[in-house]
Amino acid sequence: MVWLDGRRLTLAECRRIAGGEPAAATPEAMAQLAASRAVIERAVAEGRLVYGVTTGFGRFSDVAISPEQAAELQVNLLRSHAAGVGEPLPADVVRLCLALRVNSLLKGHSGVRPVLIELLLSCLSADIVPVVPAQGSLGASGDLAPLAHMALVLLGRGEAFLNGQRLPGAEALRRAGLEPVVLAPKEGLALINGTQVMTSLAVLAHERARDLLAAADAIAALTCEALRGIPAAFAEPLQAVRPHRGQAAAAANLRRLLDGSRLCTRSGELRVQDPYTLRCIPQVHGAARDTLAYVGATLAIEVNAATDNPLIFAAADDDGDQILSGGNFHGQPVAVAADCLAVALGGIGAMSERRCERLVNPALNGGLPAFLTERAGLRSGLMLVQYTAAALVSENKVLAHPARVDSIPSSANQEDHVSMGTIAARKAAAVVQNLARILAAEWLCAAQAVDFLDPAALGRGSAAAHAAARQTVSFFDTDEEPGPAIEALAARLLDGTLLRAVAGAVGDLV
Repeated sequence: MVWLDGRRLTLAECRRIAGGEPAAATPEAMAQLAASRAVIERAVAEGRLVYGVTTGFGRFSDVAISPEQAAELQVNLLRSHAAGVGEPLPADVVRLCLALRVNSLLKGHSGVRPVLIELLLSCLSADIVPVVPAQGSLGASGDLAPLAHMALVLLGRGEAFLNGQRLPGAEALRRAGLEPVVLAPKEGLALINGTQVMTSLAVLAHERARDLLAAADAIAALTCEALRGIPAAFAEPLQAVRPHRGQAAAAANLRRLLDGSRLCTRSGELRVQDPYTLRCIPQVHGAARDTLAYVGATLAIEVNAATDNPLIFAAADDDGDQILSGGNFHGQPVAVAADCLAVALGGIGAMSERRCERLVNPALNGGLPAFLTERAGLRSGLMLVQYTAAALVSENKVLAHPARVDSIPSSANQEDHVSMGTIAARKAAAVVQNLARILAAEWLCAAQAVDFLDPAALGRGSAAAHAAARQTVSFFDTDEEPGPAIEALAARLLDGTLLRAVAGAVGDLV
């Protein structure tokens, strides 16, 4: 069980919720909702002008809404804003989005009632996954369109998946024994004005990227042995004089992975220096690690942030209450982080593909068979594995174009700068998936290459990486379809199989 209180949710817990672990609100967090809700109810009763409560939205912020229409306004908001299109977001993203919306509301600055929190958590517990189209968010005022689709299910509208079956929202609630909610003033706006969709996408991309970076070290070490590399480039004194944390961590991983190797060589034994894609692994992998540290720190703040508008700050004295309109819904922090994540991972994939090329190219692979097959010519071996890796690298170059540099004003130019943060996060998630397949291609080639040498001569960590590959795919002793092998190995990267195997041999990689 993950407990939500609006303040202490971690990225690791986010990953667990996305994977299906239940979540609940702490009693203390639920208790603190009352103060901000009371502020909203007083404002409505007094007829005060409060954005989105007694006024319209966006360009209509100067249009006054009567207290009698305040509840209808919230329902109209959800209906009109559910303009998303495209394929539904993955279920794990939507589960996390439900939890993040709860966590944000639990901070006590959104003016919602406990019943709304309870229904959101009940949907999460019942595995009701709203159908949320992936496209349509500008990333300010937050994720309006996709969050509106998510929130409609609470009203018995829209659609949701229940046990994998796509149903009308009302039917999904009925089957789970839940009743739709009747929104009170401010609650519709509180549900959709926020960054939870882009944040959910970015968090899951970040968490998977961390695993892939560690796996990239293990696969690169295996390639280093297959190409008879020179591990002196990873020596600690060399790293210490350029003390980037990520570089030092990657180099330390490589030293542990290669410990005991009889395939690695010394400078001058076969060559004086290795090519950059071997010699500079700590520098390139390390720069990505440092970028992920920044991305993770940004997201750790965002998952515990209040991101709707306006926000309520209740005081002990009613006269000191504040309802403040601001811009916490703006997705720029997440947009920048997601774009940086895509750029950093693109570099990892580019290095991996170049190592694939070295493994299969007879002019570069140090005497290994051309395209890692016997009877080359009659057989093409793993030639097309490098093609696939190259295609994915090229696709990642397109996906690495920053979404955040674009802005198209909306709402009659009231919302005149938007973040495109959800596009940035979707692109980062796609880069992660592509990177898993690129690394799988290198893993496949490196394992095949080592089998032409001597697997018994591998270092402790590399031997574990080779064995993990062979538990999933066999040596290609004739031409076979490599596509399924790449997919199978990519799945083993994403589910942590490789990292667990390596950890059993050398401990957890850092």
